[in-house]
Amino acid sequence: MQQKSVYRLVESALLLAMAAVLSVIKIIDMPYGGSVTAFSMLPLLIIAYRYGTKWGMLTAFTYSLIQLLLGMENFSYVTGFTSMAALALFDYLLAFLVLGLGALFRRQNTSQTASLVLAAVVTGVLRYLCHCVSGFTVWRDLSVPFSQSLAYSLSYNATYMIPEIIILAIGAVYISRVLSFDNAGITRVAAQKTASPAALTFSILAKTALLVAAVWVVVLIAPAMQSADSGELFLAGLAGVKWLTVAIVAAVGAAVFGVLTLISKKISK
Repeated sequence: MQQKSVYRLVESALLLAMAAVLSVIKIIDMPYGGSVTAFSMLPLLIIAYRYGTKWGMLTAFTYSLIQLLLGMENFSYVTGFTSMAALALFDYLLAFLVLGLGALFRRQNTSQTASLVLAAVVTGVLRYLCHCVSGFTVWRDLSVPFSQSLAYSLSYNATYMIPEIIILAIGAVYISRVLSFDNAGITRVAAQKTASPAALTFSILAKTALLVAAVWVVVLIAPAMQSADSGELFLAGLAGVKWLTVAIVAAVGAAVFGVLTLISKKISK
């Protein structure tokens, strides 16, 4: 029992550290706070999936404190104890504590992939709502116009949280196809245990190519949807997207994925 506890503690610490590092790798950094990161929430969802809601909430709370420390500069923009407390609560503590709820979507009759994707979407939406509350309360009259604080907060936070949720869901699909989190230790999925090293390599490269293409497409589209003056969601900006580049990236990613997947299947036969 003690050995299992030590293993859980060490594994959680490593995943927690990984999440913290990924959180500073920003694909898109918004001008008034918020960013699209490289799957930074995924390690927390894995912890919750493996060890349940209580342990997931504990590690998510620890992660929220880390994010709070990393974001201390934001407190210089607000005054008063109430505003600072609300900022800490909605932009950090509650916003990341909800990741521990990812364990609720693990069911015996649901695949690992479905459970992690559902957890990614639901917890991502809950985090988005927390940031929205902060936007139309704490940041009202600071970076958010008072008269339109609710609509502005909903649209601005959607600018980075929608891509964040999409990338997180894609990462959940990818990692769940490669690794199994249902056993005492993290192992490769059963289907890949019998594959040859060469076939496994091509399979991983194929999924990586598709993942890189998807992230690249988000990077090409998301900035154009943000108003340069206000920072809010600007759907008309879609007209300025270089759609030919988007199409080429998507097509090349799909083509590379298809070719590498075909080679992997040929080798494994």
